[in-house]
Amino acid sequence: MADPHYTDSFSSLLNVFTDEEMDCIIAYGERLNAEKAGFQAGSGTSKSADKIRITQHAWFRPAPDIQWLYLRMEQVARTLNERIYQFDLTGFSEPFQYTVYHGSEGGHYDWHVDQGRLQVQRKLSFSVQLSDPSEYEGGELQLHAANDISVAPRMRGTVVAFPAYTLHRVTPVTAGTRRSLVAWTAGPKFR
Repeated sequence: MADPHYTDSFSSLLNVFTDEEMDCIIAYGERLNAEKAGFQAGSGTSKSADKIRITQHAWFRPAPDIQWLYLRMEQVARTLNERIYQFDLTGFSEPFQYTVYHGSEGGHYDWHVDQGRLQVQRKLSFSVQLSDPSEYEGGELQLHAANDISVAPRMRGTVVAFPAYTLHRVTPVTAGTRRSLVAWTAGPKFR
């Protein structure tokens, strides 16, 4: 696996997946029943909040036909964690999330962190860029850390990783469709 790129906000690995593999991931995601994603409100109830988030999502639960994907992401997580973060991790905490942001509906996800009232402690977040940058406008994955806003790479096949407590957003998609795969690793509470 290539050496990761690292900033104060995130790390990334380029060309983790081939075009053929990403086409398979997209085809698998498109066969699932995508639903409008909600937002976990402070009260602990899930509700749709278009000001905060407009996206469709489906869950990639572990299955024989995508076992290769889980194995590859485990390798990526292990590599980035060993070389950069060195967190105490126990593995993926939830099924992978296939996300679709449509420009026709202004798909976006405003500033948030990947932690909250969850059954497990998310430690690292991963975003796999499935769409070619030419397929959409807007839709930047932005991360806010170290008093600066960084923009994650948009190259197809790139995996971006960051601590789950990092403030981040996906800016509105203004044209086309942005597809990504999101995953989280878990571990004991930070001390």
